[in-house]
Amino acid sequence: MSEAVVEVRGNRKERVGVVVSDVQDKTIVVKVDRRTPHPLYQKIVKVSKKFTAHDEKNEAKKGDTVRIVETRPMSKNKCWRLAAVISRPEQE
Repeated sequence: MSEAVVEVRGNRKERVGVVVSDVQDKTIVVKVDRRTPHPLYQKIVKVSKKFTAHDEKNEAKKGDTVRIVETRPMSKNKCWRLAAVISRPEQE
């Protein structure tokens, strides 16, 4: 009987984006791109938005592709946290 009990707190939003800044301590800025139709002309356009996310262990670096999830507000602008680092850019 060594089953892990996982507590689910409801549906949390998830986003995948690229880290554009990791200068702050325990904080990253993630740029998330999405494609949406223009309201009048219906052409598909790329829209991007920056999210400030909590990175407890300072593991994400600039250029990494990461997944962030919604969480409780941690400051005025920070209500997302780092869930996983998906990939890192190749270094030459």
